[in-house]
Formats: sequence, C-alpha cells, structure tokens
Amino acid sequence: MTKIKIGIAGYGNVGRGVEYAISQNEDMELSAIFTRRNPAGITPLTRGVKVYHFDEAENYKNNIDVMMLCGGSATDLVEQGPHFATMFNCVDSFDTHARIPEYFALVDKQAQKSTKVCIISTGWDPGLFSLMRALGFACIPDGKDYTFWGKGISQGHSDAIRRVAGVKFGAQYTIPNDDALAEVRKGTNPALTTRQKHIRECFAVAENGADLSYIEKTIKEMPNYFADYDTIVHFISEEEFKAKHTAMPHGGYVFRSGATGKDNAHQQRMEFSIKLDSNPEFTANIMVAYARAAHRLHQRGEAGARTVFDIPFGLLAPVSMEELRRMML
Repeated sequence: MTKIKIGIAGYGNVGRGVEYAISQNEDMELSAIFTRRNPAGITPLTRGVKVYHFDEAENYKNNIDVMMLCGGSATDLVEQGPHFATMFNCVDSFDTHARIPEYFALVDKQAQKSTKVCIISTGWDPGLFSLMRALGFACIPDGKDYTFWGKGISQGHSDAIRRVAGVKFGAQYTIPNDDALAEVRKGTNPALTTRQKHIRECFAVAENGADLSYIEKTIKEMPNYFADYDTIVHFISEEEFKAKHTAMPHGGYVFRSGATGKDNAHQQRMEFSIKLDSNPEFTANIMVAYARAAHRLHQRGEAGARTVFDIPFGLLAPVSMEELRRMML
C-alpha cells in the first residue's frame, strides 16, 4: 500500500491529536512536523519523524501529500491557510464562522494557482454540525435549526482569550441554557436569540501587573467570539488553572424541528449530538479523514478550496466505495 504522506504545521493540542490519529490510519504516515518554535525543543511521539521550522516547509513540497494546518483561527490560520495553499494540499479547522466566506476566498485563490486542494473548516462545528444543519434543512424544509454547544472548552475561543495582551493562560467554557434546550426538545420551535441559548464562562490567568479591567473588557467586547453572549470572566491563579482547567471535554447538539404532511399535521424532529472527552483529539480525527479526501481529489486533478459540503462521505473512509457499500449501506 502506498501511504498518504502527512505533514503537521503547528504542534499544539490539535497537532498532537493529528499525530495520534495518523497512527490509527493504516493508509497514512507522518512525514514531518513544522513549528514556529525552536524545533530542537519538540520531541514527536512518532519515532524518526523530524521537526522543522515553518520557514523550511517549502523544501518539502514534493515529500508531503497533505499538510494539516493546526494553528488557531483567531490569528494563525488567516495567514497560514493562504500561505501553505501555495505549496501543499491542506486541511484545517478554521472555526470563525462569520469569516469563513472571506477565508475560503483567500485560500481558494492560492489553491487554484498552485493546483492544490485545500479543505477548510473541517472540525465538528463548523464541520460535522454544518453537515447536519444542511441535512436537516434539506429533509425538513418547513422547520427551524437549533445548535447548542457544550458544556465544554472551546479551543478557538480559548485561543482568542490567550491572545489578549496580559493573559498568560485562558480557557473558555460554552454552556447551553437548559431551559432553551428543553423547549427545543418539546418541538415548540421557540424564537431564541444567541444570548438566550448559551453562556460563555472564561477562566484567565493574568500576567503579573496586567490590567484586569482591560482584559475583561477586551474579552467581553470581542466580535465574533464573545460580544453577542452573556460572558463571565474569572481571574484565577496559575495553580488553580492547571489543576482544574487543562482537560478539554466538549459536546453539543444540532436540531431540525418542523412539520410535514397536509396542513403540517405531523411534527418531525432530527437530533444529532456528540459528547467528547477530548475536543482537540476528535477535531484532529475529523481533519485526518478529510486529508484522505483532499489527497483523493488532488489525484483526480481537482484544485481549489473546498468545505465539508463539497466532499462526499465516501471519500473520507479508509476503504473503497465497493467495500463501503457492502459494509455500511
């Protein structure tokens, strides 16, 4: 079997999750890891894999089939996505929903020029939850969508907290409103504002001498992340943070609720849920599945940016279409 050669750009929580995921996929192998840090300070889990600085990635264009972009959405991927698209087929988990059309256009422009395939926003939301929303919309056209996240730590929102000047460590918990969740499950199709569905609770460790008022205000007013929610900010010690807030659970629900038949006589509801012990590892596994799809599309001669809406499920599976029909259909 000729294995798909994978590169990892960014060796944080998601990057390490990708490395674990590759070890569970027999048709893939990890070729190299790229970092902005000092490569000498990183010891990969995979024996024999070399670590290089980002600046050296161009030298490995012919040795990597798909590059996994594992940086944060707030500031990393907006630059790294278009940059790496000039050299590699890429997969990322860009999760700033409001900026996806803009980001897609930036990546697509470069991927078309380089004749590479780059699949963006492949996590679970955006990603799997996006697919479920689209499926519900198609199957119950006369209905409403509801998405709830949590309770759990959001990687993107936590990363956004850590980028605020004066923050040493940060974690953000998304917490669904139980009353709103119950109303949706009843099928009453309530009209819920963004603020009514979730609370965002933040735990931050401030640098010595940092302006706590500035940090709290910056977090609460951050567009696309916290401005539209009731947000609570707690300042805690580094010891408490490490003891209580370093695990990364998450989860959530997608609903489509509506009616079918004559005079909309019959109520219908679709529900999809996930419960995760490790948000970054699950995100990484999704990315690895889409890396397989990116490689297959590139082999067909396709080029440009793609989203989960563009990828048939069959391209994600580590078996042929014939085997998939026999096993799963």
